[in-house]
This record gives sequence, C-alpha cells and structure tokens, in this order.
Amino acid sequence: MLVTISDDANRFPAADRPLPSVPADADAAPACLLTGPPGGPGWMEGMPAYDAFLLVSFGGPEGPDDVMPFLENVTRGRGIPPDRLASVAEHYYAVGGVSPINQQCRDMLTAVQADFSAAGLSLPLYWGNRNWSPYLTDTVRAMAGDGVQRAVAFVTSAYSSFSSCRQYLDDIDRARAEVGPGAPRIGKIRRFFNHPGFIEPFAANADAALATLPAAVRDEAHLVFTAHSVPAAMADASGPGGGQRYVAELTEAARLIAERSGGGSHRWTLAYQSRSGPPSQPWLEPDVCDHLAELAKSGTAAVVVIPVGFVSDHMEVRHDLDVEAAQSAESLGLAFARAATPGTSPRFASMITELVRERLALPDIPPGAPGNSAPGDRAALVTGGALGSIGMPDQDCPADCCRFGRPAASANRAGTVQGSAPA
Repeated sequence: MLVTISDDANRFPAADRPLPSVPADADAAPACLLTGPPGGPGWMEGMPAYDAFLLVSFGGPEGPDDVMPFLENVTRGRGIPPDRLASVAEHYYAVGGVSPINQQCRDMLTAVQADFSAAGLSLPLYWGNRNWSPYLTDTVRAMAGDGVQRAVAFVTSAYSSFSSCRQYLDDIDRARAEVGPGAPRIGKIRRFFNHPGFIEPFAANADAALATLPAAVRDEAHLVFTAHSVPAAMADASGPGGGQRYVAELTEAARLIAERSGGGSHRWTLAYQSRSGPPSQPWLEPDVCDHLAELAKSGTAAVVVIPVGFVSDHMEVRHDLDVEAAQSAESLGLAFARAATPGTSPRFASMITELVRERLALPDIPPGAPGNSAPGDRAALVTGGALGSIGMPDQDCPADCCRFGRPAASANRAGTVQGSAPA
C-alpha cells in the first residue's frame, strides 16, 4: 500500500526503509506517495553519482471530475475543439473516469522498490507525470527540497521519437527550469525496446493470449503488433540525424517477440492505432482495424493483438484495442485475443533495476563534456541487455535527436486527439 503525503509530490521510501502505516482512506486520496530524503545507513554505498530514482510517465484522470481538465492539459495550445474533447471524455466516463495508467505506475513502483531492495539498491523512488498529478515539476521541486542532487529517470516509453523520448527530455528540462537553481540533475535511462526484460514478458503474454483462442484456430493465429501512430514526418525524424528509428525499433521488437511466442511459428505484422490529425496529413499506417479487415479477407481466422508500442494498459489499449479492435474482429468473424502489456511484471521491474545499474556504471561525465564527445562514447562504456541486430541504444540522446515541429493541430476521430498518446 502507498501513503498520500501531499498534493505536490509523489514519493516512495528508499528500498531499505519500511513503508509507514496507511490511513484507512489512502485509496481515495490523491496520487501522491511518500519517501524519506536521501541519507541513512548504506546510502548509495560505492555508487555516489545518483541519489534518487524518478519515474516519469504520461498521467491520467482518477475520477470523472478529472477527465476534462486532464484532456485540456494534454491538448493545451493545439486548438482541439471542445466537442472533440467531450467525445474522447466519454471513453473515460465509460470506465468511471479513471485511466488505468496511474495505478499501473503505482504497481510498477511497488515492484521496482521490491526489486531494488533485493538487488541492494538503496534509492528513494519518486514519480512525476506530464499531464496529471503528481505533476513532474512538483515532484522535481519536492526532490530539491529533500536534498536530491542527481536522479536517474525511467520514462514509460521504450522507443525513439519526439512523443516517446524527446518530449519527455523536454519535460524534464522544463521542470528543472521551473524549480530553479536548486533542481537536481536528472539523467534519463536509455531506450529499452530490445531489452530482454521488455521482450520476454511480452512474449509470455502473447503465449497466454494465444492459449485463450479456440484450439481449432490457435496454431494458425496471426500476431498483430500495434503501436501508436504518429505523423510520418515525426517518424522520419526519429533517432539521431532523423534515422527513422521509431519504425525500425518497433519492427525489431515485434520480430524478437514473435520469435519467442508460439514456438516462433506464427505469421506477424506491425500495424498502428489511435491515429489523429487531419486526413491530409500522412500518419503511419495501416490502421489496426483496417489491417484486421485485410487479414480476414485473406482467410485469417484468428488474431492476437500485441500492443508492442506500450508499456501499460492505458486508455489507448483499453479502448482502442479492447473495444474498437475487438468489435472490428467480431464483425469480421475473427477470433480475437489481446496480449497484456509488461509494465507490472516482475521481469520488467528487474529490467529497470538492470538499467539503473547500467546507468550507475557510467562515469560522471555530462554529455558533450570533454571525454564524452558523443552519445556512443558512453554506450561503449557499459555492457547491458540488448537482443537482436540493432544493438544497445545510446545512453544519451544528442541535443537535436527526434526534434519535430508540430503542424497545426486538429482531430478527426471521435476516439483520439492529436498528442494524447502516452507513447
């Protein structure tokens, strides 16, 4: 259980400190958790470079009254019509106005805390969101107040692109600037799309989904991997030098999971979901529902949809796949199953521990400083988990990596608004 301390910062205790007692109404309190400040027996022994862990996520409403303010935060400055936001809000109201993402972050932190403790890491855990409480700026301010000087940050997105990596780096920079000179330095952990701790839970979840299909069609089921669609120009700009890394990394992750699912015998494809924006603006395709129609037309009898672009089962998964894609499959006569995301699995938590240790092993040289002239210089200094042919992602992103200038915003689907993806 977690304890609410205030509305301003979300904190967990260091791994070697017990959780205090929980008030009876803790479950109804705002999403703000506790910790003690850095210090205490065994604090960061032999690991002086970082003194806190920070989880950075997208955020989501936790009750009906939160829904519209949350959507306004997500779309601020993008000119989304109020009636479009109201249409999207209905998806949240249908499930009580609560996005699952915040609770999944709590569950993830609980699992990470336990794994840190087992691994001998004594870091206090903090949590800040981009779009809802606990807000990232408030959390960074609380960290500064607790005396944190340098934190290692894990972002709930595995891939290279503006919305899934660069925008979070910008969020961190903005939060530090708002807090001022006392803000801690924050180093973001690298992308993890090909880490065994991401791939293996997805493969296990795909196998579990396959097992739910009727036996008569299970062996011939088609694996449909999905990720949030983004503008084609954003995808082209992803990675160092505009290397189109978003699609390449998604394709690699899908391949690695498919090889480890169902004996590696199932056909698979990559599709996209949750598209928004005007029809005149190219976005990544095919749309998952259109793709299901093509598969049915070609004689496919069953599908397992695997949301490889997502860490948690948030609304883009729960509505766009569990409702819209499932309904499309039913209308097409396709047997349908959806694999769970890996965010709360023990293996995923142990991956985070491994990535933290990987970051701690780096020398304390800021990116761009003498002795660290390029991101690849630091990547070569550690040995970490990376499957497949792409190799380990760089430890630090170049300043211009994944930069993307948004076109004028609009929305053309009742189900999504541009920029709404937790990515």
